[in-house]
Amino acid sequence: MKDTILFGDCRETLKTVDTKVRMCVTSPPYYGLRDYGTSNWEGGDNDCDHVENVCPKCGAVRQDSQIGLEETPEEYIDQLIEVFKEVRNVLIDDGTCWVNIGDSYYNYRPGKGQGLPKQTVSNTKQDLPDVCSRRGNQLYGLKEKDLIGIPWMFAFAMRADGWYLRQDIIWHKPNPMPESVKDRCTKAHEYIFLFSKNKKYYYNNEAIKEEAVGERWGGNTPINMNNTKDIDNTFSGLTRPRKMVYEKRNKRSVWEVTTKPYKGAHFAVFPEELIEPCILAGSEEGDIVLDPFIGSGTTARVAKKHGRYYLGCELNKKYDSLQTERISQIQQRLC
Repeated sequence: MKDTILFGDCRETLKTVDTKVRMCVTSPPYYGLRDYGTSNWEGGDNDCDHVENVCPKCGAVRQDSQIGLEETPEEYIDQLIEVFKEVRNVLIDDGTCWVNIGDSYYNYRPGKGQGLPKQTVSNTKQDLPDVCSRRGNQLYGLKEKDLIGIPWMFAFAMRADGWYLRQDIIWHKPNPMPESVKDRCTKAHEYIFLFSKNKKYYYNNEAIKEEAVGERWGGNTPINMNNTKDIDNTFSGLTRPRKMVYEKRNKRSVWEVTTKPYKGAHFAVFPEELIEPCILAGSEEGDIVLDPFIGSGTTARVAKKHGRYYLGCELNKKYDSLQTERISQIQQRLC
């Protein structure tokens, strides 16, 4: 099963996968931030542009299969763990899983419901309303304005479920979304977590090495290859700068990648430069790269660009044409 996108709930479609994938890289829907247009509604007026979870216009009730609109952060994490159980089942034994995940704030106000955080990137019908009655319930242990800590809740839950939590990577955004807040810094980072299925796993550090810049401690002249003495055969100590000897170094855990606007229907698009290191380090040419929340097809584009196959899952069938267009663009460029 190669170069395929399976439409439907990934918790179910992944059960139908009859082949093994080398790695997974994905970005799940964030908690309580967006409606991706995959909700089903019971009752009410079919022509109504429903809002909230019990539509005040026509009385329709939202019936959701999409992840991200759960009542509590704990329920959200539980659903993600169910997804990644299925990911682990199709992952090869030495495979890795790279997950980009963002955080949310808790803005419960008694009697007013929970005002959802304004951390969206557009003003479309995919944005959730300012007040969502489904989230009006008070959550134990959270105070108004608390940062929930979704990424680390997820990381620890994955570890408890058997994954090896190998690293937290910081995605530094030089061009973050502006925020009008005056009591904290503007948020300019997200997390990428590296998980492995087993203790030993495939990881090609050479494929993502960086240019070596800066200096190191020890002395002002190049060191001998045994890393012990300067050219004049004197021991240098550890208090003076020393010029770098090597041209390349291991990639650091802070990745500076600018966000890229996209005019297509799917606005939550992570940059290709963000997942290229994941795919290059976690797979070889000819391997299958999995994305259970493939959205607009960014993972497929990067996989094809680097000689890999892709396998994706997507709940919203409306993204089919968008995915086809974006993937064909990269295939035509490679021809």
